[in-house]
Amino acid sequence: MAIQKIGIIGLGLMGGSLSLALQKTSKNFHFLGLDHNKKHCTEALALGLVDEVVQTLDAIKHCDIIFLTIPVDGIIAITKEIQGLDKKCTVIDLGSTKEKISQSIPKEIRANFVTAHPMTGTEKFGPYAAITDLYQDKVVVLCDMEKSGVYQQEVAKNLFSNIGMTLVFMDAKEHDRHAAFISHMPHALSYSLANSVMKQEAAESIIALAGGGFKDMSRIAKSSPNMWEDIFRQNKSNLLEAISVFQAELKKCQKMVEDEEWNTLNDWMEEANKLHDILD
Repeated sequence: MAIQKIGIIGLGLMGGSLSLALQKTSKNFHFLGLDHNKKHCTEALALGLVDEVVQTLDAIKHCDIIFLTIPVDGIIAITKEIQGLDKKCTVIDLGSTKEKISQSIPKEIRANFVTAHPMTGTEKFGPYAAITDLYQDKVVVLCDMEKSGVYQQEVAKNLFSNIGMTLVFMDAKEHDRHAAFISHMPHALSYSLANSVMKQEAAESIIALAGGGFKDMSRIAKSSPNMWEDIFRQNKSNLLEAISVFQAELKKCQKMVEDEEWNTLNDWMEEANKLHDILD
């Protein structure tokens, strides 16, 4: 079987973990990496995440498959810069927002692109954050597939299936609204929780008293601010709607406590318990 060249633009958690996952499925891949962070390039080579590092888009655009695993604003910039793709080249972006990315791709190369969002990740970043099973048994949302070439659709579906992902198909606009509630708003809450506690509590009190619940809720506040600033910007209207809905629920809780409506509060909490009937 011929060696396939896989280009990965962005050698952090998502790109590095993708390389590790693909390496488990086949020995017939040759990985090229591109990252503006020279330290990430050196680390990715040392960790075996890529076989070689290149310095320009021209050096990577001849790959059979190119993954864009960089912040969402960077993905849009790349779509404007990468030209002259072979008709069988497949470019797959893994951005957490989809509508603006999908709309930004020039029509001349739109068929080359598959816009995807793997519903996975950790709060860590950089090549050393890469883990082999990050994508295993997770969902990947494939958006606006009718705009992708038939060949590119099959390449993407096969690759994600081979690394153990469940495929879900969705309109990009619909995706962004769902993602605002299920992913983006929880990140905003975690950052808010971390900042509110740090403004009220001394470090020694946090260390002494913070239990598992607090650590779970604040864990994603360790996520990359640069990446999440871009996501919040691109999905602004949906995020604001999600925050407003959350604020309304928090206000309900505040009022029930103020008015000592304990039975009503208990019922409200019972209703929230049902979420894990869905998730578990």
